[in-house]
Amino acid sequence: MEQVYRQKSLEYWDNVHKDYDRATIKVDDWLEKFDDIIMGTQKPILDLGCGGGNDTLYLISKGKQVISCDQSPSAINNIRKNFPEVYDAKCFNMLDGLPFEDDAFDVVIADLCLHYFLKSDTEKILNDIRRILTPGGHLILRVNSINDVLHGAGQGPEIEHHVFEMEGKTIKRFFNEEDIRSFFKDFTIEYLKEEIMTRYKLEKRLYRVCVKKE
Repeated sequence: MEQVYRQKSLEYWDNVHKDYDRATIKVDDWLEKFDDIIMGTQKPILDLGCGGGNDTLYLISKGKQVISCDQSPSAINNIRKNFPEVYDAKCFNMLDGLPFEDDAFDVVIADLCLHYFLKSDTEKILNDIRRILTPGGHLILRVNSINDVLHGAGQGPEIEHHVFEMEGKTIKRFFNEEDIRSFFKDFTIEYLKEEIMTRYKLEKRLYRVCVKKE
């Protein structure tokens, strides 16, 4: 069944990211709070699950080198088309591991991309992110909140605690604060707040998080 979820996820997101034009990409201000961290690194910044390139655009506007990554070939093709100045763009599924050396990054961005996995896979991915971060490096992320009812929390079969099967046989995890503290127990949590995002037609309730590798 996990293979079905994986394939359906790829099909769904490849369809979502069929075509994006740079002029239509919206940037919200969620990363501004962490500008001191972002501006403090001289290494490229890793943008995991980059999608249309919202965070890639923000980081490039700050003069940073960005490695944009996504499982969707369509997303990566659009990144290369819309951001010729991007440092690199890689297409891979995080379930297969992150194709980077140990201690490669001071900053990793994971915006709305870590809530599509079962518990064991989530833990494996977080361990891999920790591996590629330098000591003192930061993971900055957003994930769905269990209070995000307008976007589907609790509206499908619950196949694992706080993980629901969505329409089209994809899966989505919704977090509460206890979940986040459990999943990120091997990091130091520097920022954790439930917020409302207004980029989409419907308000989206999520957690904005910044954790550090000690």
